Amino acid sequence: MKAEVYNINGKATGETVELPEVIFSTPKHEHAVYLCVKAQLANMRQGTHASKNRSAVSGGGRKPWRQKGRGVARAGTNRSPLWVGGGRAFGPQPRDYSQKVNKKLKKLARRSVLAEKFRGGDLKILQDFSVDTGKTKEFMPIVQSLEIGNNKALFLTAELDQKLVQACNNIPRIRTLRADLASTYDLINTKTIFVQQGAIAKLEEVLA
Repeated sequence: MKAEVYNINGKATGETVELPEVIFSTPKHEHAVYLCVKAQLANMRQGTHASKNRSAVSGGGRKPWRQKGRGVARAGTNRSPLWVGGGRAFGPQPRDYSQKVNKKLKKLARRSVLAEKFRGGDLKILQDFSVDTGKTKEFMPIVQSLEIGNNKALFLTAELDQKLVQACNNIPRIRTLRADLASTYDLINTKTIFVQQGAIAKLEEVLA
């Protein structure tokens, strides 16, 4: 399977690169993608939410009034959930939201997203490039040349290029990640994926 290589000006170089079949010929697996994205978003939750129930609210130890004879409803505490200032009934309590996903399923989901992006024309191979200063103004012309517009874009590199990451930080909706660290959510939560030539081997290494 071959793909055209583009330069940072968004122009085809006339060069092609061989893509690993094991990744880019993967059929669509919506459920695998769903399970991985759901698990990742769940694992990002802190789960520290808490509210006080009737036993945790301050006060309420004494019976407000005698059981009979007043002509009003009986009450044993003024901290019942029925009362203003009372405890919360069935309120949120701290919990662990984390979910486990098998390694094989994670690989399948990432392969599926990459293959679908490639088939849809939303994954492009770029010549390897870097920025000298890490300044946004140096990287901005590349973004404009690639005609990203207001869409989200993800750049996958073979190694972590700190200057490139720094240059991207001030540009909304643009991210740079090392290819082997991109999760299913990172891949699907973007319009276009730009893969540097050197990152293809990295993808094959972790996903094949």
